Amino acid sequence: MALENYMIPCLSKTLFGFECMGCGFQRSLVLIWRCQFIEAFYIYAAIYPLLILLGFIIFTRFYKFKNYSKLINWLSIISIATIIISYTIKQL
Repeated sequence: MALENYMIPCLSKTLFGFECMGCGFQRSLVLIWRCQFIEAFYIYAAIYPLLILLGFIIFTRFYKFKNYSKLINWLSIISIATIIISYTIKQL
């Protein structure tokens, strides 16, 4: 069973012909699942900051510590900046 058969197509790419800022996320998750970490980064550079952010959000649901919300904010800013920068570079 290939995971690629169950991927959701990008509506922006299907309708308008250009990629959105989230294009490549699913493919990079599949590549991480297959232990192809460098290829996953090339497909979608923001995959690692987003996974770190998600992991940290899940972690803080169970263990709260001082200034955890500040760290979540910084991780969010880093993730968003990575998404915007990588999308801009792809469009050049």
